[in-house]
Amino acid sequence: MDNFWPGDFLPHWTTWIWPLLWMLIKSVVLLTVLLLIIAYLLLFDRKVWAAVHIRRGPNVVGAFGLLQSFADLLKFVFKEPLIPAASDKIVFLLAPIVTATTALAVWAVIPFGEGWMIADLNIGILYVLAIGSLEVYGIIMGGWASNSKYPFLGALRSAAQMVSYEVSIGFVIITVLLVAGTLNLTGIVHAQQHGLGTHFGMPGSFLDWYWLPLFPMFVIFFISALAETNRPPFDLPEAESELVAGFAVEYSSTPYLLFMLGEYVAISAMCAMTAILFLGGWLPPLNVAPFTWVPGIMWFLIKVVAVFFMFAMVKAFVPRYRYDQLMRLGWKVFLPLSLAMVVVVAAVVHFGPRLVS
Repeated sequence: MDNFWPGDFLPHWTTWIWPLLWMLIKSVVLLTVLLLIIAYLLLFDRKVWAAVHIRRGPNVVGAFGLLQSFADLLKFVFKEPLIPAASDKIVFLLAPIVTATTALAVWAVIPFGEGWMIADLNIGILYVLAIGSLEVYGIIMGGWASNSKYPFLGALRSAAQMVSYEVSIGFVIITVLLVAGTLNLTGIVHAQQHGLGTHFGMPGSFLDWYWLPLFPMFVIFFISALAETNRPPFDLPEAESELVAGFAVEYSSTPYLLFMLGEYVAISAMCAMTAILFLGGWLPPLNVAPFTWVPGIMWFLIKVVAVFFMFAMVKAFVPRYRYDQLMRLGWKVFLPLSLAMVVVVAAVVHFGPRLVS
């Protein structure tokens, strides 16, 4: 201690301690804001569904039902959790934690705006694919640990379904990477500042975003995202008409809440990825005033909510698929189509500039 000098601590503070502390602060803020957004997205989902059915939806707890999600939270938290006697109790309780944790971890690299993210990884898209693919393990663990046939069948369905549509999503993302030329999510957004619109002399606009040149991939990505997150009409792992509640049959109280939280966080993440990959991220629809006066993070949130609205509308009016139809769509339609588009986009990217020159 006699040789200790405060200046010796400074390099450690600037190199390790402060960056870790700052990342922890950003993570807590992101987690808090994200959970609040999820609460109101859930209410929004129920309101859209009710409007399509010509009814009011939640409207009692709080003004216009704005506190309904928080009332549901309290209801789940204070209920007694029931654990089947024959289940593997450790895995049974660990499964919903795995699902919720992996879903939340995806948001670490998703940029809300210019510089608005926890970590700006050069391989951010690979991180999203890697962490997102781990979510299925929570469902498999829950279905297996319940020691019941219906949860087990639901878990098997979920594993096959998510693997099937992850293949299509992977090929769709490859087409975007070929055009953008980067694995960085911020770089993908920046690449959409120039495109078909600017090629013809227009200012930066929504015509430059990848939804237009990659429109078939945009449609495949949206539908695959529905299947990847077990949303209707692809909610076969928890089809109540066939499997009671699928992998979640034996769950109640807080563990069930964590499963549903993980599902909605994953849905919001897929909406965010749709906005980043195809809708210009935080870029304004027209790069002129007054659109440029709006902060980029607001445009990003507007796009995420718009995509979530499409998710909610699909849930409201599209009937549920049979499981064989679901698998046929993934393997016999989306897989060959997305693979063909990878070849076409690669050919255009490679030979297009040579033909123009």
